[in-house]
Amino acid sequence: MSDTAAHHDEDAARLAALGYTSEFKRDMSLWANFSLGFTYLSPVVGIYSLFGLLLPVAGPPMIWSLVIVGIGQFLVAQVFSEVVAQYPIAGGVYPWARRLWGRRWAWMAGWIYLAALLSTIASVVYGAGPYLSFVLGVEPSTAATIACALGLIVFATFINLAGTRVLALAAIAGFAAEIVGALAVGAWLLIAHREQTLSIFTNSFGAGAGSYVPAFLAASLLGIYQYYGFEACGDVAEEVPNPGKRIPTSMRRTIYIGGAAAIFVTMALLLSISDFGAVISGEDTDPVGTVLVNAFGETGTRVVFIVILLSFISCAMSLQAAASRLTYSYARDDMIFGSRILKKFSQTRHVPPYAMLGAALIPAAIVIGSQWMPGKALTLIISFGSLGIYVAFQMVVFAALRARVKGWRPSGAFTLGSWGMPVTVAALVYGVSAIFVLVKYTAAAEGAWYERYSLGVSAVVVIAVGLVYMLVSRPHERSDAPHGDAIDAELNPLEHQRRARQIENL
Repeated sequence: MSDTAAHHDEDAARLAALGYTSEFKRDMSLWANFSLGFTYLSPVVGIYSLFGLLLPVAGPPMIWSLVIVGIGQFLVAQVFSEVVAQYPIAGGVYPWARRLWGRRWAWMAGWIYLAALLSTIASVVYGAGPYLSFVLGVEPSTAATIACALGLIVFATFINLAGTRVLALAAIAGFAAEIVGALAVGAWLLIAHREQTLSIFTNSFGAGAGSYVPAFLAASLLGIYQYYGFEACGDVAEEVPNPGKRIPTSMRRTIYIGGAAAIFVTMALLLSISDFGAVISGEDTDPVGTVLVNAFGETGTRVVFIVILLSFISCAMSLQAAASRLTYSYARDDMIFGSRILKKFSQTRHVPPYAMLGAALIPAAIVIGSQWMPGKALTLIISFGSLGIYVAFQMVVFAALRARVKGWRPSGAFTLGSWGMPVTVAALVYGVSAIFVLVKYTAAAEGAWYERYSLGVSAVVVIAVGLVYMLVSRPHERSDAPHGDAIDAELNPLEHQRRARQIENL
């Protein structure tokens, strides 16, 4: 038996001891798993989507939000790494919350996370619309943006339906595009078109008149939107050989490599802007386009935009992969309406096709619905996606903290040891603070009432619908899959012995 086959047998035995038999193929290498998380986090997509919207709000000091949020999310990634190392199950947030706490808590965490993922897919393809319009020579408009976004959803879905191996190759290609878009373009801007000194990073140029703190916190959406995606490495846990070791490594690399790239892109763009006054006043409404056209000319900018589009496409594919695995994980446990269809699996492509289709149709509906609030659409969609993901993240972090207090000690291939408790507490404090900032400072300050309160209202609606469905339909009672056993296994040595016997028998 080859080493690869032996590892696959060990992974299958480990999963069986956790209560599951996987239909996925373990075709995703460490490099591909990292690329999946990196392209989901996507420094190019995150920065190029929001740079022009948020620079007038707080000016160049907004770059520091990338540093602050990066540190906070690294703590969250450390907590997730411990959990996925012990529970390498497809679906990420949902099965982690299920094992740490129980079925109800897991159902709500998964529900909120799924809604946020689908919104984030919509935000990514919507944000790509203007770039695709430029490349195609189409006059930018709401209709053109929506049409381009829908086209990208269709393309990403076809790639995802091709299977894990194709997804892995696409993720690596997307990573290469990110590197070109982030490093090559940024380096050229710094070498040949630098207009400013480093002192601009503490100069707001008049943005945030009055108290600057609210302006900086509002612009911190740049960092908050940027630093998630690392959890996607764990969403595909059943497609990665030796996941208990490889996925924590991929998560950490996603944070510090992706974060460094995002900071570099932002720094290069800021140092290449010649007139901050025009940006802050609203005279220059597209500072990214202005910088790139000045640096590369119209033809060169079109080439750069093509590279940027590849990043958007790979990001959308990674998000779809995460959403489909979460949906499949839900359905496999009969925890969601339509489970009979959503848990169907293609034995030729080794993907859940109907779960994948749902990860295309719902974002498409969100994109189409955005035409009724075109001025705020991108910011509102991004804000809700970010808020939902942060809430779901903190439900897992809180579940991990609760489990630790009750006696859980992580037993996977990666643990924080004595640092576990302080890191978990710090991650929770950071996450709750980020949620507060999102709700208080990134909602629309002007416009109709439904724009001003849409972020909070949409979050309440999603949570309320989930709670009502859970209470009425009681989906959490349909499955006898293991739940809440992180604490039980720690406190009951017989459980460890039972699992060991299971592995030996396999």
